[in-house]
Amino acid sequence: MTHTIVGVDIAKNVMQVHWVDPETGEIVNRPIKRAVFLEYFANRKPCLIGMESCSGSQHWARRLIEMGHQVKLMPAKFVKAFNIRNKNDAADARAIWMATQMASKEVAVKTEAQQAVLALHRMRQQLVKFRTMQINSLRGLLTEYGEVMGVGRAALDKSIVGVLERLSGRLPAILIETLREQWRGLDVLDRQICEIERRLHAWMKDDPSAKAIAAIPGVGLLTATAAVATMGHAKAFKSGREFAAWLGLVPKQTGSGGKVELQGISKRGDTYLRTLLVHGARSIVYRVKEPGPWVTQMKERRPLNVVIVAMANKLARIIWAMLAHQRPYLKGYESVKRA
Repeated sequence: MTHTIVGVDIAKNVMQVHWVDPETGEIVNRPIKRAVFLEYFANRKPCLIGMESCSGSQHWARRLIEMGHQVKLMPAKFVKAFNIRNKNDAADARAIWMATQMASKEVAVKTEAQQAVLALHRMRQQLVKFRTMQINSLRGLLTEYGEVMGVGRAALDKSIVGVLERLSGRLPAILIETLREQWRGLDVLDRQICEIERRLHAWMKDDPSAKAIAAIPGVGLLTATAAVATMGHAKAFKSGREFAAWLGLVPKQTGSGGKVELQGISKRGDTYLRTLLVHGARSIVYRVKEPGPWVTQMKERRPLNVVIVAMANKLARIIWAMLAHQRPYLKGYESVKRA
């Protein structure tokens, strides 16, 4: 069945829709208030609705799918190529309508449970960022008074008590107390981060997919929960190679006249999950005593960072294979191509 294609540019209060009436050929491009947005699609025949993957898109996608419509979420960078000349709501909706008709890899529509897990990851990531900023700020402020400390939290905790005692006779008490309070505030951030990790661990224990891929070397709590929640459905990808390419773990290609050159990794996918996979791969390359003959041979003929990214690519493929085929992790397993 052929569906009417509708491009929707979502916003906080006013949505812009663009579509062509299949019977009359009339071009419809009109704004719709948020309060009646779902009502606009409630009594329509099933449509293919295209939207940019942005804030609020997952919510609207779930609601529209419940009504029987198909939803295609697309990265904003992909849609941008179809926006010609002026940049406004009407032009954006038209660009989304055009992009919906082009073949592209869709952004997975996630369940509310998967979205909740990703929300925990985002909050934890923000808290870690705040903690790092606080540590660097304290080190920088104390450097202004001639007190230089080593890099990292352990060096700060080891030195700051003595540093503040030495400076207490030179600097105002209000500054010393404030610096001490900021240092103690790091413990509050530590507790908040640990509490989020505890909740993620509880969710992983109840989710068989996340629990299964956590058995892969280099895949821990964060990578397992983030991978399951970000991927959505493993069958949405044709192969592990496509999943790795979707994460930006494959080389960027450039060339002309039939000659193609490979560059560094494209970094076109999910930055957060790609970072976790690279960190997991780094732990395998550096810390595992017997990482396997594949890693050993790669280290002999390729630079170390190339080996790490290649290992991250391999982890992504293993994750997809386990989730797509519902298989447990088997060390030393070799896939056999069908004749």
